[in-house]
Amino acid sequence: MSKIPAFLKAGDKVAIVCPASFIRGNIDVGIKTLESWGLEVVVGETVETSYHQFAADDRLRAADLQWALDDPSIKAVFAARGGYGCVRIVDLLDFSAFEHHPKWLVGFSDITVLHSHIQRNYKIATIHGQMPKSFESGTHASLETLRNALFGNDMDFEYEQNQFPNRVGEAEGKLVGGNLAILLSVLASDSDVNYKNKILFIEDVGEAYYSIDRMLWALKRAGKFKKLKGLIVGGFTSMKDNDPAFGQTIEEIVWDKVAEYDFPVAFAYPAGHMDDNHALVLGRKVKLKTTENQVQLTYL
Repeated sequence: MSKIPAFLKAGDKVAIVCPASFIRGNIDVGIKTLESWGLEVVVGETVETSYHQFAADDRLRAADLQWALDDPSIKAVFAARGGYGCVRIVDLLDFSAFEHHPKWLVGFSDITVLHSHIQRNYKIATIHGQMPKSFESGTHASLETLRNALFGNDMDFEYEQNQFPNRVGEAEGKLVGGNLAILLSVLASDSDVNYKNKILFIEDVGEAYYSIDRMLWALKRAGKFKKLKGLIVGGFTSMKDNDPAFGQTIEEIVWDKVAEYDFPVAFAYPAGHMDDNHALVLGRKVKLKTTENQVQLTYL
């Protein structure tokens, strides 16, 4: 059973830190949005520093995130942006205070390292959703899903898509996953989540089609799909192709790896590296129901 952190209320203090790449530009819109939700925003040291491509060296990035995880007055921790760097610091972190006093951790992309590590070791719900750097381009609908997740409002979601036929079915399980490349980067490590009886969400950005094919083969050969309850395929954006072309769409690449199983598969979920990045609460038990063109995700 996953632990659910306390939902936020007006007046709560939240922190923004940068555990991966440094911020290009600013997060003023993100801060103002959080303040408009009635939250008090405190900004970590790493939001205004840089070290090569990182927000700071590994030691400082780990220390800044550790402060936010440990401070009892902080009720949620936002990664300002993703990029690369969380895998370099995850083993430097002490999650003991966080385990005893859970709080919301929010982010996507490279933050998948932290989501997966927490789901594997501590079973505390976390939020895959917009980060302060992406608030400026984020749709109103996506930001509302994040606000709902944080404040304990209804998160059930239903949509219709005609991109590729879903596999029809119905299943219940804990929601896990995130960025596909990052899930591969933690495979067989202490941060590799247990996929058994889970509903897996995947998304990615800027990869070559053959690379997505290779990563999915790696998961399949590792036995990750054998006991899944369901699969949700989010955005695979800014994909690259070769000449000659790989010859399959993302949906066809995914389908090849899971065709032999019978769990429901939902395509075109609006989450990932996109403006309409709807929040998902990882670690929560959900029901996934699919018809050929419709998807319902219900939090249980």
